[in-house]
Amino acid sequence: MAVTNHTVGSGAFTWTDIEAPTEADMKKVSKTYNLHHYTLRDCLEPDHLPKSEELGNIRFIITLILLGKRNDSLHTIQQISTKLAIFYNDTFIITVHRLPQPFLETIRGVCADPSKCLSSRELVTHILWHVLHSYDQPAIALSDEVDVYEAKIFRQSLTAAMMQDLHFMKQRASVCLKLLRLTGEVINSIRTAGGDSVALQDVRDLHVKLIMLYEQAHEDVTNLLNIYLSLSSQKTNQVIQILTLFSIFFLPITFIVGVYGMNFEFMPELKAKWGYPAVMIFMAIVTLLVYIWFKRKKWM
Repeated sequence: MAVTNHTVGSGAFTWTDIEAPTEADMKKVSKTYNLHHYTLRDCLEPDHLPKSEELGNIRFIITLILLGKRNDSLHTIQQISTKLAIFYNDTFIITVHRLPQPFLETIRGVCADPSKCLSSRELVTHILWHVLHSYDQPAIALSDEVDVYEAKIFRQSLTAAMMQDLHFMKQRASVCLKLLRLTGEVINSIRTAGGDSVALQDVRDLHVKLIMLYEQAHEDVTNLLNIYLSLSSQKTNQVIQILTLFSIFFLPITFIVGVYGMNFEFMPELKAKWGYPAVMIFMAIVTLLVYIWFKRKKWM
């Protein structure tokens, strides 16, 4: 476990940052700050969704930071995100996370200024802004992927791999959208006053923007999947149509050949000199009639 204790420039509260803690480590922290044991369990649970709770004079929130992994097959919550838990009141703030988060160092540098981070709520607002910012670039990358696959669908031959990629893209957009909506409840739970409200409004504006981006991406991928299925169905129908046309042309001819292929002794055409050419001409006429009929019905 790595613990960083930091006195914010304003001196109004202290900030303790805990990285990769064990259960024993969290129990020590829980005793020091009188944290509820249920929040301790939630804090250590790796796949917990974003939430906000008020326990006495301590506010406990969980947010999920989107990881910057570039792998199209990664689409579950555990694969694409990592958790950040925050305990805070007017006198302290505790951040708990499993992986290193460089943006926390950036925030510590900003809060070294006595005129910055005048309250723990303002610091939480800064943290949430950076958490939301982790969703920004993936949303842009997802939109770019949608454009690429849109071009592939209409300009290249369709493959099963494209269907799988579109499915993973839809799953990523759906998971991120779910996390953002739950994070919205966390943002709305923060109570600010004075200058803090401006920073919180920026966080809310960013949250609305991200919701719109992921909703648009999810809708676009869904439309591409529908288009893919429609084009695949159309291609299949064209193949079946061609095979049906061939079968209809050859069906009457096959019937005629079958009749004259029967091994009966008394068939008058068998010994006639004109029998073979007459049957061939008759089959050609039947084929021509079928062709004319198809043309009139506009099936060809």
